[in-house]
Amino acid sequence: MESVYIETTIISYLVSRPSRDILVAAHQQTTFEWWDVRRHEFECYISQVVIDEIAAGDSEAAKKRMKEIEDIPVLEVNKEAEVLTEAIIQGGAIPQRAVRDAAHIAVATVNGIDYLLTWNCRHLANAQIIRKVSLVCNAQGYSMPVICTPEELMGG
Repeated sequence: MESVYIETTIISYLVSRPSRDILVAAHQQTTFEWWDVRRHEFECYISQVVIDEIAAGDSEAAKKRMKEIEDIPVLEVNKEAEVLTEAIIQGGAIPQRAVRDAAHIAVATVNGIDYLLTWNCRHLANAQIIRKVSLVCNAQGYSMPVICTPEELMGG
């Protein structure tokens, strides 16, 4: 069974109120569909980075987000992941201010995860950044997971 690292934006889209923005609303709907239909076809994982992000903010919303992840195994943010995170930042692939985004990639990468699922198209599901991060991961001896949106992982 293939594996998926569930990044924070996926959980946020699952529990947020329906957006008035048509594009965000479409992303929310796709996320609901993936969660209900496809999620069980993968071994899903999160990390402490995801937990820290979804626990922040409004307490009621955080409680809803935490409920969605209660049965998902948590990958360790180990020394390997910390070193790779720093390499991604130092390599200029992702800016320092987005260190958590680099950490998501690093944790998924060092754990050999097949896919990193996200709606973060600024620093994660971004073709130019993916190319740069992939070069850093390869130079460190790793193969980066496929970074994609739920739309791309809906299957045939």
